[in-house]
Formats: sequence, C-alpha cells, structure tokens
Amino acid sequence: MELIIVDNDIKARQFLDVHVQLNKDVPGWIRPLDKDINGVFDPAHNKAFRHGTCIRWILQDNNGKLIGRIAAFVNKKYRNKGDTCKVGGMGFFDCINDQQTANLLLDTAKQWLQERGMGAMDGPINFGERNNWWGLLTEGFHEPLYGMNFNPPYYKQLLETYGFRLYFNQICYGMKVRDQLQPKFFNRHAALAKDPNFRSEHIRKNDLKRYAHDFCVVYNKAWAKHAGGKDMNEAQAYTIFKQMKPLLDEKLSWFIYYKDEPVGCWLNLPDLNQYLKHFHGKFGLLQKLSFLWMKMTGSCKKFVGILFGIVPEWQGKGADAYLIIEGAKVIQDNSGYDDYEMQWVGDFNPKMINVAEGLGAHPTRMLTTYRYMFDPNAPFERHPILE
Repeated sequence: MELIIVDNDIKARQFLDVHVQLNKDVPGWIRPLDKDINGVFDPAHNKAFRHGTCIRWILQDNNGKLIGRIAAFVNKKYRNKGDTCKVGGMGFFDCINDQQTANLLLDTAKQWLQERGMGAMDGPINFGERNNWWGLLTEGFHEPLYGMNFNPPYYKQLLETYGFRLYFNQICYGMKVRDQLQPKFFNRHAALAKDPNFRSEHIRKNDLKRYAHDFCVVYNKAWAKHAGGKDMNEAQAYTIFKQMKPLLDEKLSWFIYYKDEPVGCWLNLPDLNQYLKHFHGKFGLLQKLSFLWMKMTGSCKKFVGILFGIVPEWQGKGADAYLIIEGAKVIQDNSGYDDYEMQWVGDFNPKMINVAEGLGAHPTRMLTTYRYMFDPNAPFERHPILE
C-alpha cells in the first residue's frame, strides 16, 4: 500500500474519487458536491484555518487502485466541556473493508496529531462547524441530509476495532408534516397566546439583516456556551443568512418575540440533497438551472430542521410550544411538504430530545462521534450532559 499526501489538484480529485468508488453502490448514498468538500480544505473558504491546520492522505494498493482516504485537523478553537487534554480531529475517512488498511490510515492521522501535541483524536469530524460532515453513520442507512456524512455499515467495526470509543451519539428525528401534534402543545400555546406581548413572524428575504440580529440574540443566549462555543456577531449571522437565501422558503423559519425582544427561533430549510442527488457532485450552470426549475415546480417534498432554541429565561414556560404551534399553523396547511427531519441532536442534550419526542417525532438515523485516547491509561469520559 502507498500512502500519498494530497498536495495538488490531481490528488485532490483522487481524494474525492475515493469516496465515490467506495460508496457508489451503497443504497441511499448521495454524492456530495465536489465544491463543498474542496471548500473544507481551502483557506480562502474555510475560516478554521485562522486557528488551525489540516492535512489529507489518499491510499493506493500495489496496483494503483484507490482504497482509502483520511484527513487530520488541529483547531485551537475545538474543545468540549470536560476535556482533559488537547484534542485533534480526523474526518473524511473512507476505507475498504479491511482492518489493516484502516489501521494504516488511522495510525497516520494519530502520528500527525501527536506530533502537534494532541492527546486524543475525535472522529469522524469536520475541520470547521459541527453542522456539516460530523459523525459516523451507525444507524439509518438511507438518503442523508445535505452536509451529512454517509458510509457503509462496516465502518463502525473498523473504528471500534482500532480502539475508538463512543463519545456521543447524534440522533435525528423525523415525522410526517401533517401528523397531529399532541394536545399539550395547543394548551401551552393557548396560555401564552393570551398575553398580547407575545407574537410570532416568519422570515422574509427582504429583511434578512433584522433577522440576523434577532438570531444573534437567541443564539448567544441559548447555544453559544455549549461545547465551548463563543458568541456570534451580526456580521457572521448575516453572512449565514445570505448563504441560505437561495434555498430559503420564508414560511418554514420562525421567530417569536416578547415585547418585541426575540426569545426563540426555529430555522428550517428544504433538504438540498433532494436536488443534489440528481447532479452527481457538480453544480455548474446546467445544474443551477435545473435547481431553479425543480424549486419553482415544488419537487422537494422534504424539509430539515436546522436550529431550534429558546432563550434561557423562557425555557420551561411554554415558549417552545408557542413557537411550534405558530409555525405549524402555516407549515402544515400551506407548505407543500410531506416529510420533516431534524438535524442531529446530541444525546447529551436532553432538553432538545424531549422537544423532538414531545412533537411525536421518531428517530430516523444516528451518527456517532468517537474519541480515541492516545494514552491507553488516560481517563475516558463521554461528553457531559448539558444542564
């Protein structure tokens, strides 16, 4: 076997090809956009390079056939509550069903991380935000959501045999759009609806700066401190909203306010993979025209929950039910979608799990973030539960 560092465009193309060759015959696989994967490793597109570095390898057998790939990352901003050492990451792991081959790839990533002072390796994770390419698919081997890892079932055995241990599970929940919500949601909604200070509105594309501000307020109170995160500023939020704009369906994303102050948001988007599965990794002019046509004709029947949050002072007071019912009154009657699936919820987040289960949603798939301690005698603990 020959291990090759990816350091030019030809090898970068081979890095993409490994994933295609090893997954193309797996039922449910959807090829990611080439530009999305390339962007992770491009300093001009990925802000994680400001705080870290990464490397990629491809693996060939003696006949020159591509049989594996892996990337390793060091990011000073990557940390989780309870960490006792510096933790690096590995991701974009693909491998034939052979433990020796997997060991070579994983040993290579491990050595590179050790040389940079890391004491553990999480994976498979992304060099950047956690909303994309995070976790190994371990249950629910059907069409992935946009930006979600997909792999054959045997990858689980390859990682666990190597010595990776479960750090946390990432659970996705789904339901039919027109499923009847439980009476408790309507009761809790009715109680808050009596207060004229409460109101709701869905996003409007012509006012994204205001919604970016409102999103920052909710995000910084409800999420920013989770997993060692930091506050988001309005410029960052506005950039995210502008990126979402071409896909945005206004009536799918909602905010609620108390005395005109944002206290909750529920962001949903059409599942982009319902379009991309026809494009075979490309997104040139022809694909863009096809995307616009499919969007105009309503061909996408599935939408995805991206974020749901209530500011702490309104948690446990029915604001979640108020937000859900306000959105559901429109989405269930006029959206044209059939299926709803939420982006993953960590098993360390019981509040969000309760919200999902309370809706009547059921688990649709599970991904797993693993951790490998370089010192076998070092203490290992799962991700702490969020209070």
